[in-house]
Amino acid sequence: MDIKDAVLGRRSIRSYSGKEVSLVDVAAILEVARFSPSAGNLQNWKIIVVTDAKLRAKLDSICNEDGWIADAPVHLVVCNDYMKISKMYEPLGKMFSIQNCAIIAANIMNLAHAAGFGTCWVGSFPADSVKKLLDIPEEGIDPEAIITLGYSSDKPKAAKRKEIFDFCYFDKWRSNESKFGSVSLLEKLKKKLGFL
Repeated sequence: MDIKDAVLGRRSIRSYSGKEVSLVDVAAILEVARFSPSAGNLQNWKIIVVTDAKLRAKLDSICNEDGWIADAPVHLVVCNDYMKISKMYEPLGKMFSIQNCAIIAANIMNLAHAAGFGTCWVGSFPADSVKKLLDIPEEGIDPEAIITLGYSSDKPKAAKRKEIFDFCYFDKWRSNESKFGSVSLLEKLKKKLGFL
């Protein structure tokens, strides 16, 4: 599967089959994802691979979900080891460290989809509770996201997306001269991408 197909085909999966996921498959995803770009090449991400059923159930409870998180056989808790990058890039280092974690998380999700797995980004949780549960240090490390991973038992349809001219401007914010707004260019673009 090429990168275009991975991005277009990925969905947020909230329904998982009971099929076990091999740690070799998880490691293969992370092995490629580690080449994600990062500010200063500091690679400040740390990832906790959670497979224990009791811990997964507790994470589900912490996130106030209805069991679907616990049903995913693997949780990848993307943590931000932000101290070094924060010092190097003051005052923007903390923001850069979060961006780095978001980049690797997105790559993990696309790589997982390409490998035949479903994932979902979970970002709403009390960080202190996750830290306590997983023995994450109080200072210098923040959990940024939990990625559920497993075999999907659902095939959700793609959510409606904005057209390119709705979010892309040229030269200035909200420029009315959107070069992507012309019908002929959009038709050429969709043909190039195989949408027509």
